[in-house]
Amino acid sequence: MAVAVAGCGTSSDGGSGNSGEPKTLTVWLMDGSAPTTLTDALNKEFQDAHPGVTVKYEVQKWNGIQEKLTTALTSNNPPDVIELGNTQTAKFAAEETLTDLTADASGLNGDQWLGGLKDSLTWDGKQYGLPFYAANRTVIYRTDLFEAAGITAAPTSRDEWVSAIEKLKAANAADPDFQPIYLPGQSWYVLLSFIWDEGGDVAEPQGSAWAGAVDTPQAKAGLEFYKKLVDTSGTKAPKDADEATPQQMEVFATGKVGMMIGLPWELAGAVKANPDLKEKTGAFPIPSKTAGKTAPVFLGGSNLAIPAGSKNADLAKEYLKLLSSKKYQDMLAEGGAVPGTSTDTTKLATTPIGKALAESAPNGKVTPTTPSWAAVEAGQNPLKDMLTAYLTGAKPLDQATADANAALSKTLGG
Repeated sequence: MAVAVAGCGTSSDGGSGNSGEPKTLTVWLMDGSAPTTLTDALNKEFQDAHPGVTVKYEVQKWNGIQEKLTTALTSNNPPDVIELGNTQTAKFAAEETLTDLTADASGLNGDQWLGGLKDSLTWDGKQYGLPFYAANRTVIYRTDLFEAAGITAAPTSRDEWVSAIEKLKAANAADPDFQPIYLPGQSWYVLLSFIWDEGGDVAEPQGSAWAGAVDTPQAKAGLEFYKKLVDTSGTKAPKDADEATPQQMEVFATGKVGMMIGLPWELAGAVKANPDLKEKTGAFPIPSKTAGKTAPVFLGGSNLAIPAGSKNADLAKEYLKLLSSKKYQDMLAEGGAVPGTSTDTTKLATTPIGKALAESAPNGKVTPTTPSWAAVEAGQNPLKDMLTAYLTGAKPLDQATADANAALSKTLGG
């Protein structure tokens, strides 16, 4: 979900663009981030307001983008506006390749920024960008199966959620292939919600570094609830794979699953594979252990930043100011994304899954804001190993969390 502009062509004088001299503002956003209707309107409005300025806009692919950005940001002619995944921002901020926008936040709707994404672009007490958009996981469910099982309302607590699983299981006991919920053993983004809901985290700062924190009572409680869902449901999902192996939306599309914890595009994929599901699905936020509240959710999404080497930084700030306005944030919401610089989600909450996203996003969080976190996800992810070891019984809870903690501390400390 990003749009990028490849290529250069920036001016060499670093001016604001008000002199009318021909200039090119190079914008990099990512594939799938913003609807073409939005970017076409945005670029036209910006160019009309800045005579002589041309917006050079191209869409970048996520595959290989970190390496491409690394090269571009250290060159003599980087792009002027870039989109970054929220887990990538700290790396480039720490490398001092992004412009400090702390003093500009108020003019970029700073009081409306989505909290979780704001955390992801804050490094060493300074803000190196602004939030673009986000999405988070919700519980996607079969409305017809809920009704048949006597479940009259979407769960609003963990206890109600477990009760719904038990009712679905009982109502479909004659079908050996039925799963009340499909929950793979390594869905660690889901695990984050349970750990955060307990007041824990997967890592904590220790001085200038970070260390693992999954051996705390709070983190262990989150892991135990994950196991409770697996055991209660009898899910047939593999315990040594995540939601992509196999794609859980494909499993949901078989019609033999009551619920899955997924993203909007996964619901869209399931409906595409099985159009009969279109009128039979709903969504609700991941419930908290506290009745009536939503659990914290991992916010996947993007930030926008200005490279430190941009020769058109003033123009780039004006571009971001326009993009952060309510007009364009509403267009993002209409496209199904949680807007990054507007708390108004009216345009998003027009579908069941959009409503669930809007309800849970304000309680969203991100992974630890450290450049070292990328190595956790890219390597032998200790959180995945911990889940598999505990769920299969290969290791008791204390041993599984201790081993994961040691691995996290080693990676983050390095």
